[in-house]
Amino acid sequence: MNNILICDDDKDIVNALKIYLTNPDYKIFEAYNGKEALDVISQNEISLVLMDIMMPVMDGIEAMVKIREFSNVPIIMLTAKSEDSDKVLGLNVGADDYITKPFNPAEVIARVGAMIRRYTRLGSDLGNKSVIVLGGLELNNDSRQVTCEGKPVTLTPKEFDILRFLMLNKGKTYSPADIYKAVWHEDPLNGEKTIAVHIRHIREKIEIDPAEPRYIKVVFGQGYVMEG
Repeated sequence: MNNILICDDDKDIVNALKIYLTNPDYKIFEAYNGKEALDVISQNEISLVLMDIMMPVMDGIEAMVKIREFSNVPIIMLTAKSEDSDKVLGLNVGADDYITKPFNPAEVIARVGAMIRRYTRLGSDLGNKSVIVLGGLELNNDSRQVTCEGKPVTLTPKEFDILRFLMLNKGKTYSPADIYKAVWHEDPLNGEKTIAVHIRHIREKIEIDPAEPRYIKVVFGQGYVMEG
């Protein structure tokens, strides 16, 4: 199953693209501005993004810049014929291709299919990267094994997922609620306490001195950040 995110502030365009991409192998996610798109990508394994440029709250260019900070997911821009300068800018900041409005359904289907095939063949985004290394930490996404300074670390499945999420997003601060939603894929009921307990357990396993952590640090009033 390939998860495709369609992001456009025009709901008619979103609905039309959903119809074009009706396929048992595709699951469609929707967003109506760049901020919503970032939320979807941070919480789901997205295979491809169709992204409009001109949107409220956060436009497509800004959203692509932020996506490229943590993901190599393929992005196809949705542009008007008159937006040549935006096409160039979008390609420069990380878009892989563009489709011009009004859409030709056959072109949409062909470009999406080709991009997903290439993405699958060459390897997916950082979220599916086989091995992630940060300082003395090494996380193998395929075997779900972690080593610290060459020594194996035994983590629970949720501890592994939390560590993986933070390692993929090194240097970015996330609130407990953000981490909970990214790992559990649902809104937290008692997320702050749950995450605090898991972080404490992870620190006990990967830190020389859990009271003076090198890797997972607290940003007062904001949440946790991965350093190293």
